Formats: sequence, C-alpha cells, structure tokens
Amino acid sequence: RRNGLIEKARQLSVLCDASVALLVVSASRKLYSFSSGDNLVKILDRYGKQHGDDLKALDRQSKALDSGSHHELLELVESKLEESNVDNVSVGSLVQLEEHLENALSVTRARKTELMLKLVENLKEKEKLLEEENHVLASQ
Repeated sequence: RRNGLIEKARQLSVLCDASVALLVVSASRKLYSFSSGDNLVKILDRYGKQHGDDLKALDRQSKALDSGSHHELLELVESKLEESNVDNVSVGSLVQLEEHLENALSVTRARKTELMLKLVENLKEKEKLLEEENHVLASQ
C-alpha cells in the first residue's frame, strides 16, 4: 500500500507539474517520505510559510472574537441552544454564533497544522542525526 501511495504521489507530481511531498508514518512508527522536484524540506518550508501567513490572519480574527476562549465559546453555545431557550434565539444570533465557531475551528486547525509541521521538522532532524550516527558506527 505504501509503495502504491508513493507511486500515486509521483504520478500526481508529473501530471500536475507540481511539487509533491508525502510523509507516511507506519504503524511501527517508521517514517517514510517522498518528494518530487524540490527536496522535502523546501516543500515543507514553503507550506509552512504559506500557512504561517494564514495562521497570523486567523490569530488576528480569533483575538477579535468577543467570546474569548474556546471554553467560553462552548458555554455560550450551550446556553444559546438549551431546549428551553432555543425557540427564543434569533437567526442573527445563530449566524453570529456560527461565525464564532468557524473562527475557533479555523484557529484550532491552523495551530494543529503548525504543530504537525514542527513535529515533521523535528523528526527529519532526528532522522538526519541517526543516519549520521549510523554512518559513524558503520565506519568503525
């Protein structure tokens, strides 16, 4: 399956004339990677820069939210949608609540992406160090 996935990534890069990076972590926690065109680090850096800008924009949006923290937002949702209160909630209030939820979700997803990119970067550094250590041990 992994080889098939890598082959599809290769085909996608050729068909779309795009830089493709693929990271696969097996059940045994072994890391496999594929990159076309640019090397993997360059592709991930470009991805990080692009989504870093998105993250900054989302951060500004989240700070503008009146509801404050995610916990407070969840409490607000619960209070607005209580069975005894749901018939009295206006459409405008529900739209505003929906926007707050979407913004909170976007911020959460952006943070998750940022953390995953940092994790991938750390794993690559660790892999490089282990390869160097393996090379030193093999040459002894």
